[in-house]
Amino acid sequence: MQSAVIYARVSSREQEREGYSIPAQRKLLNEYARVRGFRVQQEFIDVESAKNPGRKEFGKMLRLLASDPECRTVLVEKTDRLYRNRTDSIAFEELIENRNVEVHLVKEGRVIAKDSRSQDKFMHDIHVAVAKHYSENLREEVKKGMREKAEQGLYPGRAPFGYKNNSATRSIEVDAQRAPILSKIFEMYASGQYSLTTLREAVVKECAIRINRSYLENILKNPFYIGRFVWQDIEYKGTHQPLVSLELFQRVQDTFAGRNKPKYRKHNFAFAGLLTCAHDGCTVTTELQKGKYVYYRCSHGRGRCSLPYMREQYVSEHLGELLKQIYVPETIARTIVDSLSSDLNRANAKRQEQIAGLKQRLAALRAHMDTLYEDKQDGKITEEFWTRKQAEYSDQERSLETALSSLNTPITPERVLTVQRIFELANKAHFLYVTRNLAERGQLLKSVLLNCATDGVNLWPTYRTPFDLIFRRAKNEEWSGRPDLNRGPPAPKAEHVVLTCWFA
Repeated sequence: MQSAVIYARVSSREQEREGYSIPAQRKLLNEYARVRGFRVQQEFIDVESAKNPGRKEFGKMLRLLASDPECRTVLVEKTDRLYRNRTDSIAFEELIENRNVEVHLVKEGRVIAKDSRSQDKFMHDIHVAVAKHYSENLREEVKKGMREKAEQGLYPGRAPFGYKNNSATRSIEVDAQRAPILSKIFEMYASGQYSLTTLREAVVKECAIRINRSYLENILKNPFYIGRFVWQDIEYKGTHQPLVSLELFQRVQDTFAGRNKPKYRKHNFAFAGLLTCAHDGCTVTTELQKGKYVYYRCSHGRGRCSLPYMREQYVSEHLGELLKQIYVPETIARTIVDSLSSDLNRANAKRQEQIAGLKQRLAALRAHMDTLYEDKQDGKITEEFWTRKQAEYSDQERSLETALSSLNTPITPERVLTVQRIFELANKAHFLYVTRNLAERGQLLKSVLLNCATDGVNLWPTYRTPFDLIFRRAKNEEWSGRPDLNRGPPAPKAEHVVLTCWFA
């Protein structure tokens, strides 16, 4: 009996369920082999598209036909089951011409061999061209359908972490189990206390779920979680429910940019990163000697300089003196807090006006986008013009949404309480400092100071806002130290409005 091989293929598991089953093809081809007297040497089965070359089982079959002189016959249901691209078709033509291979197209009732009639070869070429055209046309229609779906705000792809695809409605829904984990991931990274590696470890520990580091980065940078998505290099406004606020998403992007990213050190020295050299502007670095003595010195980034080595205890005592220079008399503090409290209603009313204006602009912009989309559908504008304007309007929409998000946090009584606590810290900072250990002293100083230049004897501090305002006001004759009991409390002046406005 003459040896033959069977080749069967479906494009996907879904197509197999729709009736183009592998078992049905195998049954047909085995019955054909039995009736024609062929001995089936091997069966090759692929479950993938034939629009591009590179199918695994198809390649194995080609190698067998090229190497086995006893096997010269291929049984296949029809042309488009065998190939839909010109590369695979040419590969078989070479086998037919050079190795005398025969292809039996069972359902088409045709045998393609070296000595086949020219009419049969011509018809086979037509079937190959039709199959190729069908594949390319199908791909274009699928891409067109996906783009139409994207323009309607429906993401055409697989739902990212925190969401799930609903096969019944063809939509994307929130995954109730993973959405809380997603929110926690964003909040943890936005804190600035994690690298991607330590965040991954924390997620495994706290949420019992393992996420690849690169995928974790993709999650944190994906605008899908704020209600937008990118499809074919164009950004669209999605109809799915956002899981992350614009403000939190921006904080995460700022952390990636390095604005809030912590510096990881082998040793956590109390005042590391706080001092600069007054001689050349270099960072003052730390040095551990004999395993226990900590010294601060110039990093010598611009060459050797005259800044001496300073013991950590010496640095601690001198930095503590800076906290004596921030002081707000109780009367002044109370005036500012009361002024801010009385302005709450006025500030919130102004905020509501701004929100209403932004919403009106956003509604008008979206109306323009809808009109533009209808014009594109009706053929009134070109595809190129639509793409350009869509990108432009999407940028404007995101800007307006970001502005709205920033206004959604009202000035609440808690803000007044925060101001009150800042004044309490200003008045008690030095007392708190001297009662803490070195690590706690460093944390306290970093909440008050941005940095401090030193020449080894003198200090030139740069205070954080609003402590810089408090420091400048404390230098005048009214705030020049602790209250003078003989003079009585100073009267509030117009300069106090500066502090009030900042806190508001």
